[in-house]
Parts: sequence; structure tokens; C-alpha cells
Amino acid sequence: MTLDWEFTANRFCARRRGSGRMPGMTRPSTLPDCCPALTAHWPLPHGLADVVLVSSRFDPQKLIDGDFQRCLIEPPASIQRSVAKRQTEFLAGRLCAREAMRQLDGRSHVPLIGEDRAPVWPEDVTGSITHSTGWAAAIVARKADWRGLGLDVEQLMSNERAVRLAGEILTPAEMQRLNAGPEHQAATLVTLTFSLKESLFKALYPIVLKRFYFEDAELLEWSDDGNARLRLKIDLSAEWHNGKELDAQFSVQDGQLLSLVAIRG
Repeated sequence: MTLDWEFTANRFCARRRGSGRMPGMTRPSTLPDCCPALTAHWPLPHGLADVVLVSSRFDPQKLIDGDFQRCLIEPPASIQRSVAKRQTEFLAGRLCAREAMRQLDGRSHVPLIGEDRAPVWPEDVTGSITHSTGWAAAIVARKADWRGLGLDVEQLMSNERAVRLAGEILTPAEMQRLNAGPEHQAATLVTLTFSLKESLFKALYPIVLKRFYFEDAELLEWSDDGNARLRLKIDLSAEWHNGKELDAQFSVQDGQLLSLVAIRG
């Protein structure tokens, strides 16, 4: 499971306009072989105005000493001590974030890790970083346009893993719908529910500054065209209260599921 937001899945389980741009590739001399190209594109079904999304493939086996320095990205101590996979996904995510910021407003900004383990964006910007096996992405927008953005990518679970984790991720109502549905959809539904709740947390936490967990939100509906709807089951603020519903979207490509929750400004 992903570590974007610097939150592990276990910690979350335990308690817790398109821009119109055509896909564009860039490879300045500062990009390392482990993350050779950045792509500005929109891999989700519904474009959002004034939002920039940049992604990259990455290969931990091609990470070499000095890549962070050549990219002008300072890794925190926890990343310096980590294995090559963790270092490379962090580097790729921050490279995507810096390029997304550059495309948004020309600033060169690499989000640090805050005390709450979340990326630190400029005060007038909202954003999100995500990564999974060999792929990282960042999404940014001005807060005047979008108050919150939560982006999450997950490898599609196997049926065995989905069954094992369903009880930690799904509410009783979600579990009932899972059991009543076709067996071949179980892995996709559990992965989707997990990812959407991760995206919801990443979009809402910077607004409410309160932690909430898998049991505190529910997937109401989803469709094959990439639409989904969530409902809160907890009072986080006067605005974000029990029963509040939010739209979301998702896509599935190459064995990975990408989800987004976007809250307008």
C-alpha cells in the first residue's frame, strides 16, 4: 500500500478545470535515470479546471548516489535512512510536485514533510502526492479554486488480500454490499474503497485538521465510468458533518487504481 502523505495503510486502518493541456514530456538535465521523464496529463475521467497533475515512472534499481543532490532536493533524515525503493518513490513524488507547481504558477517549490507527516505546500496552494509500484504523481491547484485535493494510487489487490483486509477497510453496510455483489468484483471494490477513503482523508485533513479513519466514511455508489460518491459518518466540523456527501472519481490502468477527491474553493 502507498506511503504518500507519509501515512501507512495500517496507521489509517488502526484509528483513523482539466487543465486542457495535452500530455507533455520534459526531461531537463536534472532528472535522474531512476525517474527519467515527467508527464503533465489527466488520467482521470473528468477534467478539473485550474488543476495541474504531473506523473512519472520510476525505477529504484537505477537510483544512484548523488541523485537527490543533482535534483536539488534535500531528503529528510527518515528518507536518507530508508531503502532504495522508498528513496526513489519519495524523489519521484517530489519531482512531480515541483514540476506541477512550476506549471501552476511558475514557482519552484519542493514540499517538505510537516510535523503531521503531510507535504507542506505554500499557504495559497493545495496539493497531494501519491505513489505506488513504479509510478508517482502530484496534483496542485490554487486554494482560491480548490480547497482540498486528495490523490491516491493503489495496486489492485488480489482476491485473497481483498478478503483478508475487507474487515479493516469496509463499514458494515459496505461489507453487506460486497457480499451481495458478484465475487469477481470483490478485489476491485475493496481496492476502490480503500483508495477513495485515502483520497478523502488527504483532501479533508488540511481543512479540518482532525484525523479520521476508515470506519468514518462510506462509499455509497460507484460506476464503471469512474464516478463515485462518499458520505461522512463522523462530525469533523460544522461544515463537514455526519451525512455530508462528496463526489469522487477514479480510473484503472495497468493494474493500478487512481482516485481523486476534489473540494471546490
